Amino acid sequence: MKCKQSRRHFLLRAGLGAAGLVILRNIRSVRGIPANEKINVALIGVGGRGTWFVDTIPRMENVVAICDVNGQKIAETYKRWANLADRFATSSRQWERSATPAFRRLADEKVKAFADFRKMLEKMDKQIDAVVVSTPDHTHAVASAAAIRAGKHVFCEKPLTRTVHESRALRELAREYNVATSMGNQGTASGQFRRALELVRDGTVGRIKDVHIWNTGGGADRKKPPGEETLPNHLNWDLWLGPAAFRPYHREWTKRNLWRDFGTCQLGNWASHSANLAFMALKVHELWLTSRPGQVKPIIRIEAKCSGINRLSFPRWEVVTWEIPARAEFGPITFTWYNGAAPSGRKRIEDLLGDAGWGDKKQMDHAGAIIVGTKGTIHTTGHNATFRLLPEDKFKNVERGRPRIVDRSRGHEMDWFIACRGGKPAWANFDYASALNEFLMLGNVATQVECKLEFDPIDMKIVNNTHADALLRSEYRQGWSL
Repeated sequence: MKCKQSRRHFLLRAGLGAAGLVILRNIRSVRGIPANEKINVALIGVGGRGTWFVDTIPRMENVVAICDVNGQKIAETYKRWANLADRFATSSRQWERSATPAFRRLADEKVKAFADFRKMLEKMDKQIDAVVVSTPDHTHAVASAAAIRAGKHVFCEKPLTRTVHESRALRELAREYNVATSMGNQGTASGQFRRALELVRDGTVGRIKDVHIWNTGGGADRKKPPGEETLPNHLNWDLWLGPAAFRPYHREWTKRNLWRDFGTCQLGNWASHSANLAFMALKVHELWLTSRPGQVKPIIRIEAKCSGINRLSFPRWEVVTWEIPARAEFGPITFTWYNGAAPSGRKRIEDLLGDAGWGDKKQMDHAGAIIVGTKGTIHTTGHNATFRLLPEDKFKNVERGRPRIVDRSRGHEMDWFIACRGGKPAWANFDYASALNEFLMLGNVATQVECKLEFDPIDMKIVNNTHADALLRSEYRQGWSL
């Protein structure tokens, strides 16, 4: 890995402390960046979700390059920075006024922009320390992999990848190159998320019986767009397609969550948030740890019911069930995911909530999770950032605002920057995030077959269905690879 001569290696501090409760392996970055030096960050993808990082990263670190296949998004980014600089200059908030020079520099100097992240990494190698990837789902893996191979720390928005194999590849690359990584499921940083994790693990709600996760979005169940349309001058269609098979341009293809080739639907878009707390607190990720000689390999069983099989698009509704074997101190458990207008889905959630109802927040109705224990229930919002304990009278004296044992977060992106400087790994680092994403993407595989699947998480193999096993991977176009 290449290091700047002006930077020194940090000694790796021993132990993970309280964070070791959720981190799989004690991975520290080989290259630590001194606290008094800014981290040089490149943003890959600056439209859509990428605008969040356009707005926030300059407040924390030094943006040195941007990349997007859509030239309009590049122009809008410069304009956005100029507007922020003007607004912050007269702000009553000190932190906004202090960020003004960074936004003004970015707008006036127009930091280098690229359409192809591969050329950006090649031409600006020594000027970049870290990258943020917020492209459409199907290019998360290739962009992240290229950055890791170049020795850059990587923050990748959710979902980590489109396929199971891509998640595993990023995990192995991050281990090999020893870079700081994180996936963007921001609820992980919430004080309430971390407190709820403690309440699951310390037995406050008793033995966990099952977990229910939902989202009302559903899939599109679309057919192939008819014909083709005139390609806009500002869009590089070949780069937008990336590793996906070539097809003529049609604006419908760019709506990523409509199509299996480009998106992951709500299992990636929302369950990356909504399933996160239960998956982490119940240590499901430990099933992905290498087994000892003679140890029976764990098998996760996945079954889906849905509105119909569509190998191009996603079903309008689905119910996916994961049967999870015992691990760590936890016994076998079942996760169930309800998406769209799944028959009996809403009624099942309402039955579990009972007299407590949906609560005061409208987002409770749209997405969330319920962790059912023998002594009580944890009901979380879609991002798992807030929760309530049911029945409320029974738990009214339980602290729920911040963790008591595990580490508090400095902020989701800031936790990653701390790891870039040689600090503790972010909770959503690729060792953990890859397991969560593999788990969820198995649901998208299950909605393409008509049988219960058996998945070996150590060997990354569906052992009872060769067709489904092939769906763990996808072919890449010539010129693209991990």
